[in-house]
Amino acid sequence: MAKTNLQFLAMDSAFQIAMKNNIGVLIFLLLSIAFTTSNASIHIYQNQLFNEVGNAYLLPGGSEGLATSPSSDKSAADGRSFIRFENITFWRTQAAADEHSDMEHSTGLIQAVIFEAADRNNIGGSAYGGQRSICCTPDLAKLEGCKQGEVIRIPSATDSSWPIVLNIQFGGNYLSTNMDNAEVPITKTGMYNLFFVACDPKLKGTAMSGKTAWKNPDGYLPGRMAPLMNFYVYMAIAYLLLSAVWFSQYMKFWKDILLLQHCITVVIGLGLLEMILWYLDHANFNNTGMRPIVITTLVVTVGAIKKTLSRLLILSISMGYGVVRPTLGGLTSKVLLLGTTYFLASELPDITEYVGTINDISGRARLFLVLPDAFLDAFLILWIFKSLSKTLEQLQAKRISVKLDLYRKFSNALAVAVIASVAWLNYEVYFKATDPFNERWQSAWIITAFWDIVSFALLCVICYLWAPSQSSQRYAYSEDVGEEFDDEEAQSLTRGQSNGDVSLVKQERKNGNADDSDQEDDSEEDKRE
Repeated sequence: MAKTNLQFLAMDSAFQIAMKNNIGVLIFLLLSIAFTTSNASIHIYQNQLFNEVGNAYLLPGGSEGLATSPSSDKSAADGRSFIRFENITFWRTQAAADEHSDMEHSTGLIQAVIFEAADRNNIGGSAYGGQRSICCTPDLAKLEGCKQGEVIRIPSATDSSWPIVLNIQFGGNYLSTNMDNAEVPITKTGMYNLFFVACDPKLKGTAMSGKTAWKNPDGYLPGRMAPLMNFYVYMAIAYLLLSAVWFSQYMKFWKDILLLQHCITVVIGLGLLEMILWYLDHANFNNTGMRPIVITTLVVTVGAIKKTLSRLLILSISMGYGVVRPTLGGLTSKVLLLGTTYFLASELPDITEYVGTINDISGRARLFLVLPDAFLDAFLILWIFKSLSKTLEQLQAKRISVKLDLYRKFSNALAVAVIASVAWLNYEVYFKATDPFNERWQSAWIITAFWDIVSFALLCVICYLWAPSQSSQRYAYSEDVGEEFDDEEAQSLTRGQSNGDVSLVKQERKNGNADDSDQEDDSEEDKRE
């Protein structure tokens, strides 16, 4: 969430067939729910302590993007946008309570402050250009007319009733006090922040329990996440369409399928499952206001597995696996080790950020969790391009024109994806650096969506280049030296249209002992690597 001034001062076969047979129904269902999305969440506090910040004690209550209701019917159960306080209880220390023997008068004040990000400077003040204070001091009481011992509040220029300040009083020497259930309607779209503030030094060590419900017009899903519901629906439809095309070829040429194409099938299936699970996670979040731990853990795990397999698929293709070489040889163990490490590095930050949480994790914690994933991504990219370069050199040296053309297309697509990713990373850094208070929360969903789009686009390219065909097995490890294959036969390598039957015996005679020597070369190369 946005960090306010106060904070700075404080996701096999039977499944495939079923998907193929019911794709029309699934598309219809997904389209029908695409237009019933909901735009915040329920924040639960369990004995949380106030932290000393400046001359005040603060407890952040949450930060959400909230939209105003499109309807003028304020009594409707749906369509309203509000922040509601439920069962809020404060506990102060025994020492603080013992200082008061009178059971009748007020002996401690806590204030709930709600403000929109644009009005963040309307909370607090400074005397004579000094350090900014949240609570009113004697000097500020003289200069700004605030009430000493309370939060400094300056009325907003657009609405004098904002920021909202609600008072909660301790009585006598009671250890606890309850806040009356209250509901604050949202009349302006914006990023809203809630803080509980105690200005009395005697209230040091105060704790709070309870919850607040932040609701947008159509549900509890945070405003920054609302557009992702539509996005995941459309991405699921895109994966369904890709699955339909791929599985039709996959089932048609079942006997000629390569192991590489089996791997592509698994990635497509995981991608579709991930999008569906992300939608279900967001839908449940919207209805209940909380992240469902089981579904969120499942979707995050599926996403990490799919991301890892996608990276290893690209790495294996770059090494020539399934097209140039039948196995990875001595590199298999290294690839599996990298895959396991990458899965753990991808799973940990997502589990921390999404499972059971509502607020974003802090910047330092995010950096600590994301760095291993970033380093492994950089290492993978270097290994992929190094392997791709070596494969291209081998194909060019052996004059295997069809596969050379195939790998050039793949390398071009991969280069475009990497360049686009680097450019987007720079934009993401710029976006976050120029929006420290998350005031552009309505477009923040694009940051997350971009990576799913790039991943899907690259998967489509791989599916196009390595589409199942009746000649997949025949040409998988063939050595078409020079121009011995005619153009039509060459095209059948990637398009599945073979003109005439090419005898394997005839091919072996043409190549002589080429296969044996190539296998020896690959074996020696694996040993060196």
